[in-house]
Amino acid sequence: LKLEMPTGNLDGEVTVLATVPEVVQSLKSCALTWQKLISRVLEEELEKVPQGNSPLAEIYLWCEKNATLSALMEQLKLPEVQKVLEILQEAESKFTGDLQIVLSDLKKHHMQAQDNAKFLSTLERHLKNLSTGTGIDVISHTIPSLLNALRLVWIMSRHYNKEERMVPLLERISWEISARVRRVVDLQTLFKQDTAAAKKKITEAKTTLEQWKKCYFTTCIQVEESGSRRYWKFDVKRLFEKTDYMVTICQDLYDIFQVTEELYNIFIPELITVTENPKGVDELRREVNIIISPMEDLTFDPFSMESARDWAFVMEEFREDVTVETVKQIFVQNFKDPPLYKSHPPVAGAISWSRSLSHRIKHTITRLQEEEELLASERGKEVKQMYLQVTKKMQEYEDQKYCQWRERTEHMLPMLLKDTLLTVSSATEEPVTNKKSVSFTLNFSPEIQDIIIETKYMEQLGLPVPEMARYVALQEDKYLSYTNKLKAMLDRYHKLMEMMNEAETKLLGHYIQELWRILKAGHKRLTWKSVGIGEFIVQCTQTIGKLELLVHQIHNISEDMSSKLQSIESTNLFKFPRSKNGDKLPGAKEFFDYVKCEQAKDVEQLIRKYSAIPQLLIEVERRVANTNSGKSPRLASYYAYWENRIYQMLTQLIVKNLQAFNATVLANVPLLQIEAVLSVCEITMQPSAGEIEKMTVQSIQDCVEITKHFIRWMHGTCIECPPQHVKADEVVTFSFYSDVSQSPLIIEQTALITQNVHKLLASLSKCLEQWKRYDPLWKSDKGTVLDRLAAEKPSCVIFDEHLQFYMKVAQEVTQQPLIKDEQFIRLQLAPLATAVQENAKSWMMSLGKLLNELAREELFRLQDEIQVGVFSL
Repeated sequence: LKLEMPTGNLDGEVTVLATVPEVVQSLKSCALTWQKLISRVLEEELEKVPQGNSPLAEIYLWCEKNATLSALMEQLKLPEVQKVLEILQEAESKFTGDLQIVLSDLKKHHMQAQDNAKFLSTLERHLKNLSTGTGIDVISHTIPSLLNALRLVWIMSRHYNKEERMVPLLERISWEISARVRRVVDLQTLFKQDTAAAKKKITEAKTTLEQWKKCYFTTCIQVEESGSRRYWKFDVKRLFEKTDYMVTICQDLYDIFQVTEELYNIFIPELITVTENPKGVDELRREVNIIISPMEDLTFDPFSMESARDWAFVMEEFREDVTVETVKQIFVQNFKDPPLYKSHPPVAGAISWSRSLSHRIKHTITRLQEEEELLASERGKEVKQMYLQVTKKMQEYEDQKYCQWRERTEHMLPMLLKDTLLTVSSATEEPVTNKKSVSFTLNFSPEIQDIIIETKYMEQLGLPVPEMARYVALQEDKYLSYTNKLKAMLDRYHKLMEMMNEAETKLLGHYIQELWRILKAGHKRLTWKSVGIGEFIVQCTQTIGKLELLVHQIHNISEDMSSKLQSIESTNLFKFPRSKNGDKLPGAKEFFDYVKCEQAKDVEQLIRKYSAIPQLLIEVERRVANTNSGKSPRLASYYAYWENRIYQMLTQLIVKNLQAFNATVLANVPLLQIEAVLSVCEITMQPSAGEIEKMTVQSIQDCVEITKHFIRWMHGTCIECPPQHVKADEVVTFSFYSDVSQSPLIIEQTALITQNVHKLLASLSKCLEQWKRYDPLWKSDKGTVLDRLAAEKPSCVIFDEHLQFYMKVAQEVTQQPLIKDEQFIRLQLAPLATAVQENAKSWMMSLGKLLNELAREELFRLQDEIQVGVFSL
């Protein structure tokens, strides 16, 4: 493509050379040669098309065009070429106009080729990944990037921004993706691979094809959102018809492998080892291999739309083969324990299951017969023969199931209908009056219900059923009503019996016996063939209802009595005087007198509540025995039950109160106070420890003796026992005291309280031991001590020492704590301290008196001596 340069000498000015005819003529000839060359090159370049269907071919085409036209453009830029053109332009040759047109075309096509090559080169890396990238996953990752690059080309390019340019390029990309999928999903090798690997390849290929279309439409939206006025509104069928078809083929292939895998999974080693016919399993496995063998030897490309009819034929044949084979395998594998439809009984359900399998393959054979070409093939004949064998086995299976059910139903149903309505769990035939002794159970065999359901489904299947079974099935609603009502009645009965305690069961024994007498008819006489079942249920229900009402009434009264007993039991019998802040605590006697006084008040309330209980028992008597005497023999055990409840309540009343009193004794909260005093030269408590213990014991005894106010009832009644005159002047009242006071719990609590109080008083007595160091103040004979001191005629210093000692004692006492709180007693030490001070002061006074006397004597003696001396002088 080298331009021929002029041979003449072109040195000189352009204007001069343009006037030389020989030069101009020579240059015209040369320029004509250029014009022809450029025109020929342009014509050839315009006729060039991409080599092959690949999008890379289009890129390479534009790169070649750009190289060719760029070579011409570079030569036209040479100085000598430019000078030739200038001379011809100066000479105003007509030829120059034609040459300029050609040069203008060259420039235009060069700019187009250059622009296209530049923008398409941005796609080259992505397109090479599509064409030669390793693994189909590379294609999946490439497609989004490629379409994004195409979007940029569409927006920025001056030539690939039109449908006539972009659509062919998109078609080539679609072809490239399809070609890669064809290479990956190669049926010649695919069926020789592991099933899991093959399914993975097919899935990836299908996903890639779907991704291509999905990313395309995503890019369409992005182009619109970018603000470009030129949208991607291309012919979708032109771009995706083939790839969409390939997606359906991939799905077909995946289904083939999936079904094959499921068929193979039936023949797992565990099944082969336990099956009764392992050779039959091997035969079935070989048949599965035969089903898929046509796929390995296809004579056409399944991905080609031109082969769509051939592929449809292959898939139809495969589905028919699979259907017959699958049904056969399902039957062989499950006929011993067939899967049943919801609510289907075992036998009719098994027959229905077998018939549904038979229908499936019958439908397939019918379709096979419509396709004469399929039926006439060797495989078609094999399928038909297999169909006949399988349907024969299914029919034999159905007949066997039906005959066995009919024989058993005709044998069992009459016996089942002779069963009584109820069964009894009582150990003896005659019920005992005890709520745990008799339990009735519905005696309706589940097998009757099974027979009813089987019968209904057998008739739906068109099979004849025994007459008795048909009759029972027609009476299903009636039997269902009977069983539901009997269950509800028995539930009420058992719930009612559980509601009653042993005392109430004995109280209502007459009513319970009557109820049992009625229920016995359902256990002894009535069967499921009897006509009086409805009347029996009504009678039982009415009797239970009456007894329920009576039990509820008794429970209401019982709750009232229990409430009163609970109120009595929760009474606080040890109410203590509470001193306000700063108030003096009561003394021991005052404390225990207050407790006794409060107990006396409580007794009145307790007796009032206790006296109301017999009236409530008489109300029970009125409802149960229709009398109101309080001494009905039918209620004797019930009276005793409540009298025992009262005894238990009183025992708990006393025990709880004694426990509370013991806790009060041990608590570090002083409630009473005593004094430490000096009595007859001895330090002691006032009242003394013995007196306090006696008060404590008496308070406990007062608490227990409260039960003397609760009079016992006469035997077999709820009437208080009147006082009994044992002797002329002795009256005995029978109360709960004699029994309650002997309770081991009460005796134990009494001993515990006494012991704790004794320990407390001992501790307080020990606290007074330290005060015994002052015993010499009151135990020493003051006269003897003073006489001895006077006889010694001590100095004033000695007297001073004695006075300082006693003064120190008086001061020391004031500095010691004068209150000792221990548990519930406060010990007041102030009286004792005062006594110590008074005794110390008494000693000080006596010593002062003695000192005064001795000093006077000494003074008188000195006075006498002075007088004698004076007289002597």
